Order: sequence, then C-alpha cells, then structure tokens
Amino acid sequence: MSPGDFRLVEQPVLSRNALDRDEALRLDPEYVRDSWPKARVLVVDEAGRTPVDWQVRPGGAFRETDAAAWDAAAGRDGQVRTRAGTDLAPEPPAEAVLLGEAGGVPYWAVRGGPAWIAADDPGEWADLRAAGAFLDPLGAGLLTGAVATLNWHDRARFCAVDGTRTRPHNAGWARVCENGHEEYPRTDPAVICLVHDGADRVLLARQPAWPVGRYSVLAGFVESGESLEACVHREIGEEVGLDVTDVGYLGSQAWPFPRSLMVGFHAVGDPEQPLRPADGEIADALWITRSQLRAALARGDWGAREDRDAHEGTDPVVMLPGRVSIARTMLDSWAAQGD
Repeated sequence: MSPGDFRLVEQPVLSRNALDRDEALRLDPEYVRDSWPKARVLVVDEAGRTPVDWQVRPGGAFRETDAAAWDAAAGRDGQVRTRAGTDLAPEPPAEAVLLGEAGGVPYWAVRGGPAWIAADDPGEWADLRAAGAFLDPLGAGLLTGAVATLNWHDRARFCAVDGTRTRPHNAGWARVCENGHEEYPRTDPAVICLVHDGADRVLLARQPAWPVGRYSVLAGFVESGESLEACVHREIGEEVGLDVTDVGYLGSQAWPFPRSLMVGFHAVGDPEQPLRPADGEIADALWITRSQLRAALARGDWGAREDRDAHEGTDPVVMLPGRVSIARTMLDSWAAQGD
C-alpha cells in the first residue's frame, strides 16, 4: 500500500445529514413564525440525550440489560423521536433552534428532559456516544446539530466584548448582547491523525485516564494561527516524539463534546524511530500490524468490552473506539486496505 492509496471506505457516521441547513430560512421572520405549527421538535436534555426509537432487524436480538447490548446494536436501526411543535408550546420558545428542513418539514431543537414530557420513559433516552452510530442520516444530523448548537447557547450567555447578557437571535443561530454585539456558534477544530508506516503497521496510543488496553489514533486541538497540516506535525511530535511525512486529508466529523470538529488525516511515520509518550497526555503508544488491528476490530467496540478482562495471557487486548467516532472509521478503512 502506498501512502496515497489510503481513503475512507465510508462516511463518518456523524457526518451523515439529510437536513437542509438554509440560512435564509433562519433570517425570515415570517417563515420562523409560520413554521412552528408544522414543525417537528427534538428535545435534548443537558446531558445531550434525546428519546430514541429502535427497530430490531430480522434475526437481530437486543436486551436493554445486556452488558454487550451496544456491541450488538449494529443489528438495529434507530430514529430520534420528535414532537409536534404545538404540543410543546404555542410558538417557538426563546431558546429554540431552527435546525433546518427535510421533506418540507421544519425541524427545531429545544432543551428539556423526560420530566418535562408526560409519559416519557427516561430509559428510552440516549446520547450521541451511545446511539449516534445507529441512527438514520436524518436523526444523526438532527442530534449532532442540536447538541452542538444548544451546547454553544449554554456557554454564550454573556457577551465576550462587554460582558452584558445575550439573548438568542436568528432562530437560535446567533446571540445579541445588550449593546448590539452579535456572536455566532463556535466550532473548535481539532486534527485526528492515523499514523502508519506506508506498509503494514499502524500507530496507536492510550491516554492515562483510559483503562489498560484501550487505544485510539492521535488527536489534538488546532492552535491560533496554525494550519491543519502544521497541527498534525506538531501534535504527533509533542504526543509521541515522532516525525511524520506525507500528511493527507481523509474527512471530517462534528464532535459536539462540547463543540469540536474532528478533521481526519493520515501520515507516514518510521516505526524504527523511538517513541516518547508525552508525560501526562499519553500513557503509552505502540505499533501493531494490520492483522492485529483486524483482530481488535473483530472483538468489538471498547464501550461494550470494558466490563470484560483487559488481558488475555500476558498481552493486553487492544480495544478500539466505537463506531460513532471518526477514529473508528479511519481504522476500519486502513484495516480494509491490503491483503
């Protein structure tokens, strides 16, 4: 495999979106007013959860109490449960966000919880980390957009210019302070890079807070005035002391925890260069072969396996990110290359 042959084999799951984000609609007071009676509304609590309805495919099995349930959830389809706007309020609440339109239906998002909605079962509520990979494209786009935008509103209640209180504007896509300064939803870019040797080995690393055996690819936030490619070189050098070449773009995915954008790259490193994990940031890093990575992928996601032994014999079992992360898409795609 040459470095230029590496491409994502599928779209990152939180990049799927069947929603039309039309800025003109947000700026049209008549549309905003008239859309509410026919709107569907996504209710999201402060933990980023919303009710999800599941449809089990023929032959699939799912038990809510099963510790491996999410690992088996690839056999399910999920849809976020929306409500009619007028069932919640006669007009859009001040803090509501107009997410967009799909099939002629306006979609909004509001903060709320199971206690706010009569007869809602709290056990049916799930967040993006647990359910995002199994939602349909409309649901994935709705929940990703809602969580990111509502998170921004929660953290932007005072003006960064003069400190006065702000209020929502433009159907939730801006905030205006008492002196007229406007602020818009923030997105913090971060790079995430799969480092390989141009042949058969890939580099994985583990954060100190993670359980033994849990690994992923390297990532870090972009600094002010820095290009994405420069960030790749800097972050990998800082985190594991490795020099990389042939940096190439793979894809991107929103990661609204609280408001990041993960920009995926791959790069080539030399396995013979000593690794120097950054103290306090990286507990350890290691190179594994493509066959070892395929075996780790076959074992399932890390979230479904954390209640099982982290070791088999004397070697740690490599547990990898769940399907909701772009890191998993990158690893799946690299594992699919070659023989």
